[in-house]
Amino acid sequence: MHEDGNHRLLTRHTAAGPEHGPAWGVCAEVDGLFGEPRRATYELFGWAPQAEVRGWIGSRVWLVPEDETLDPWLVEDAECPGRPAADSLVLTGLDDHLGPPEGHRGRVRVHDGQRWLGSCREFTRVLPADRPAPPLVLRGLLPGDLLRAAPMKGTRKALDLEQAALEIRDDHGDPFTDLPLRTRIIAWYPSAYGADLVDLELDGTDFTPVPVHARPVLERWLAGPPDAPGAWAGLDTRRREVWLDVVRDRSCRRVRPDLPAGRTYELDGRTYELDGRHVTDEAGLHLALGEAVNGPGGYFGGCLDALVDCLRGTFGHTAPATLVWREAATAREHLSRRLAWDGRPRDLFAQVLDVLARGGVRVVLA
Repeated sequence: MHEDGNHRLLTRHTAAGPEHGPAWGVCAEVDGLFGEPRRATYELFGWAPQAEVRGWIGSRVWLVPEDETLDPWLVEDAECPGRPAADSLVLTGLDDHLGPPEGHRGRVRVHDGQRWLGSCREFTRVLPADRPAPPLVLRGLLPGDLLRAAPMKGTRKALDLEQAALEIRDDHGDPFTDLPLRTRIIAWYPSAYGADLVDLELDGTDFTPVPVHARPVLERWLAGPPDAPGAWAGLDTRRREVWLDVVRDRSCRRVRPDLPAGRTYELDGRTYELDGRHVTDEAGLHLALGEAVNGPGGYFGGCLDALVDCLRGTFGHTAPATLVWREAATAREHLSRRLAWDGRPRDLFAQVLDVLARGGVRVVLA
């Protein structure tokens, strides 16, 4: 295990080949694993603010054409770098498509799912400047036979890692996650980690780094899953969503048998108990519900559709059951007045209660 004095670094990485194939090798550390993904940039002209917009805005920000001739556009993990100018706003975010139609000209309203942020006369997508991607370096790599033979072949194809993945294990050696790795070998040189080890430098052009803001959450989980509920409670919304991604990913990796209907849980022999003190955002709602049903670090849906799926079985619960929701007023205050993707009012608190009721869960608000 390798530590830098301040952070426990990701260890026991495996560069795996195609599915069910042999591993390329195992390394101690990965340089370039964390970074900032390429972000789309929007400039909003004639900006009329309705709320202060600065720094990180939200995980899902919608741009809604006022004339309703086109559907809204989504900007994920949206940020506003610097202060807004007198009559314009720069917005950056993750964008998996080409952006809005170039021909669209008209007023657009902007919201983050909780409140209207403002409106603009028109907006455009600014193409980012080309910049070289930093390499991905697998340090202290013990190469497998296939990887050891690749440079010997002397062909360009032999240096390509097609359909590979970077598998990460936690401090206990248990599988944690894996990342797609389509790249090619740039360089191969002796490693300071040991005489039989190498540092393998890979082209990072097609690699999407893990966002820097996610690192503290991942390092917490790499030390092992939480042994008490509410370990996420002190996180801000952005990092709560990272925590929710982790518990969702872990749930997909293992099959958990459903407990009998009317599970015994602390209260009256037939009840789940949800600690609602920290349900101040949507991620907190699903984290608290997951822990109520499946214990610390548990998962029981990450959105309404996923909650419906969980209520059908194979996620640790079988209906019917009772859920006692402690401090429900906190969720009602923060989740009742929200906005749907198209800007229409949305009562998320009432929607969750309806989904639970339809799924055979009787909710007692306390």
